[in-house]
Amino acid sequence: MTISVLLVDDEPLARAGLRAILDAQEGITVVGEAADGVSVVGEVKRLRPDVVAMDVRMPLLDGIEATRTVLRAIPDPPKILIITTFENDDYVYEALRAGADGFLLKRARPAEIANAVRTVAQGDSVLYPAAVRSLAAGRRNDSARAIVERADLTQREVAVLRLMTKGLSNAEIAADLYVGSETVKTHVSSILAKFGARDRTQAVIVAYESGFV
Repeated sequence: MTISVLLVDDEPLARAGLRAILDAQEGITVVGEAADGVSVVGEVKRLRPDVVAMDVRMPLLDGIEATRTVLRAIPDPPKILIITTFENDDYVYEALRAGADGFLLKRARPAEIANAVRTVAQGDSVLYPAAVRSLAAGRRNDSARAIVERADLTQREVAVLRLMTKGLSNAEIAADLYVGSETVKTHVSSILAKFGARDRTQAVIVAYESGFV
């Protein structure tokens, strides 16, 4: 299956570079571009991409609000991969809290960029644990702590969540715990349901803000 990607960045050179990298990858195709966050919803409705690779800092409408708008306006939204220059960026963290599936550094190598697109397309998240931990450090809150306490996670779910916070994919978690990928997928789904989280990125943020890790 070919993964379709919409590029959203106000810098033409950045879009051209990402397009060149992604179009050269087997199984990935760039189906469109947008120069600002305002255009995203219309382009998503028109092109129905699997993944939106979106700059976090843009004029008119930044990546945070554009993420919220897409998730609110599109019934079956695409995966959203935030593009950033600096991993320790409050904008990135807020975009993740808004529902983005992960973030990608502009300085990343072509293979890392392609892998990030494939990872979010298959339902995993792309996170840099040290950066997320640092950004979450000052955001500990009772609401997140209450979510984790009410969830009453099983021992296996606790183990899976700890590995999720390290940025591991389902396949990597399965290898670490010596179980099947489908078993991990079941545990992840259970964690999301107990947390009331949209996706694994949201669950990881709850884990950090609660003090779980």
